[in-house]
Amino acid sequence: MAGASRSPLGGRSVSGAELPAESLSRVRTDVDAALQADAGGVEAVAVVVRACVELLGIDGASISVVASARSRQMLYASDEVSTWIESLQFGLGEGPCYEAFESRVPVLAPDLATSATASWPVFAAELAEGQVGAIFAFPVISGAISLGSVDLYRVQPGWLAPVQLTTALHVVDIAAQALGRMSADPHAHESGSLPLNRGREQVHQATGMVLAALDVSAASALDRLRAYAFASERGLEEVAADIVARRLAPTELDR
Repeated sequence: MAGASRSPLGGRSVSGAELPAESLSRVRTDVDAALQADAGGVEAVAVVVRACVELLGIDGASISVVASARSRQMLYASDEVSTWIESLQFGLGEGPCYEAFESRVPVLAPDLATSATASWPVFAAELAEGQVGAIFAFPVISGAISLGSVDLYRVQPGWLAPVQLTTALHVVDIAAQALGRMSADPHAHESGSLPLNRGREQVHQATGMVLAALDVSAASALDRLRAYAFASERGLEEVAADIVARRLAPTELDR
């Protein structure tokens, strides 16, 4: 096919090209090697994310582990836009990642300007302003357990071609096996994920401070943090940092 480019993993990343099976075999081999070298799984997750970008004709990808709207942690992102998309979903408590995790089926929005986004309208509006044209979220499932999601984005709108969609499902399956092995490793983090980054850790700390000060549930405390961040046009992690540093009193969230 004209314009086809060879992936470092051995496959072709063009939408209409047939992807050789050896490309996916190579991804599995690289993930296995990374897990043996690093029980924490940082490089294994990175291998999966890089495979998504190289093989699927997309602009960026990320992998997150999800327990609920209150417990989510990004493990790896390919670029700053993917990091922003993940942070935006966590800050708003909505988005295709959560929908894919809860429904256990892929969420495909090939054109954010026209796709049905009734379940996450604020997130969709923010993405449109950030010039993201399409987003695809795949649940990461191991047996009966939902572990998290893989998020893919494109700057330009457009469907994943059939071969890309099939390949994405295979890569997500590899991600599920990797996360499952990370969770089973006795030396891994007790939650089965990597330790929380500083900003996300402060969100959990701030949530605890708000629930203690206002005598509300953890869910309500996080909702109030999100509402305050949205109303003040600030990031959730930024507001949490102010709460933890006592620059912002929890009682001010109700004003």
